[in-house]
Amino acid sequence: MSHLILEDVSVDFPIYDGSQRSLRRALAKASIGGTIFRRDQRHVAVRALDGISMALHDGDRVGLIGHNGAGKSTLLRVLAGLFLPTGGRISIDGRVSPLLNLGSIIDHEMTGYENIEHAAVLLEIPARRRRTLAQEIEEFTDLGDFLALPVKTYSAGMQLRLSFALMTAQEPEILLVDEVLGVGDSGFLKKAAARMTEFHQQTSIMVLASHNDTQLYKLCNKAAWLEYGRVVRFGPIDEVLTAYKASCGT
Repeated sequence: MSHLILEDVSVDFPIYDGSQRSLRRALAKASIGGTIFRRDQRHVAVRALDGISMALHDGDRVGLIGHNGAGKSTLLRVLAGLFLPTGGRISIDGRVSPLLNLGSIIDHEMTGYENIEHAAVLLEIPARRRRTLAQEIEEFTDLGDFLALPVKTYSAGMQLRLSFALMTAQEPEILLVDEVLGVGDSGFLKKAAARMTEFHQQTSIMVLASHNDTQLYKLCNKAAWLEYGRVVRFGPIDEVLTAYKASCGT
C-alpha cells in the first residue's frame, strides 16, 4: 500500500546577500514564493513551505492549486527528493516518478535511440519492456528517422515529444506532475492528454500542479489549495476548487 505522509513540513531557502535588489533577483531566478524573514540582522531567508501536513494513500489523485509562487512546485520537488525539508517529517512508501522538468531526461549530444536506451536504465524500466520501448516511442513521437540523429538537431517541439514519451514510459506507483500538459502543438497535446489519462490510471497516488480546471476535474479527486507556502484548504476537488475560485472572484 503506497502512501505519502507529510507532518509539519517546512522548507527555507537562505538568501546570502540580503540587499533588496539581490533578493528580488535571487527569488525571480529560483521561481520561489513564500514568506521572507530575517534569521538575524545579517541573514535573510524565504520560507517556501510552512507547516505542510497531508496524508495521501492509494487512490488519491491530488491537484495542487494556488497562484504562482504559492509553493506548488516546491512541494512537488520536496516529494521528489530534490529539496530537503528544513523542518518536519516525510514518509514515502512507493516508487516515486516525477514529471517535473521534461528537458532533464535527454542528452542533446546523444541520438534519440541512445536517449531511449539511457532513459530505460535511468528510469529503471523493467527489462521485459525495454525490448519494445524504442518501437513504442517511435509510434508515439512520430519522429521517424530523426531518432537516429543527435537530439541537438531537433526542433523544440521534437525535443518535447521525445522527453514526454521517455518520462511517461515509467511504471509509477506515486506520480508527481508539474504542468506538463501546458505546452506543445494542438496535435501533440491531444496525444499527451490521452497518454496522461492512461498513465495516471496506473498509479496508486498522483499529485498534479495545474492552473487548468478541466485537467484538475478530469484527473483529480482531491485538491490542496496553497498560499504563501501554507495549505489553506485540503479536501474533495469540487469543494476546494469552488472555494479557491470564489476567493479569486471567478
